[in-house]
Amino acid sequence: MSESNTQNEQPKFKPVIEGANKLSLGISMVVAVLLGVGIGKVMENVFGYEWLFWLGVFWGIAAAGLNIFKMYKVVKKDLDDVKNDPKYQHYENRWDKENDGLDRYEK
Repeated sequence: MSESNTQNEQPKFKPVIEGANKLSLGISMVVAVLLGVGIGKVMENVFGYEWLFWLGVFWGIAAAGLNIFKMYKVVKKDLDDVKNDPKYQHYENRWDKENDGLDRYEK
């Protein structure tokens, strides 16, 4: 195989890995919050201030929110790719031309 051909080829397992990555959002949220709680508890024990525990909880929740935002960007990019794919253009055109049936409720 030529070098350029090898670079354009994608691994067979890439769709499976991408799918597993998207399914792991819930797990990553729980892990982020638990890590934040753990860090907060350790800081509370080391420094003796109770509010450090809550700081750790906040950090964990913020990390979970960041994971959600990152996954949102990935999924939005995938959906935009599907929207712009010529293979699916007829669905968009069909939806635009068809009436959604809601006009029967308007008077």
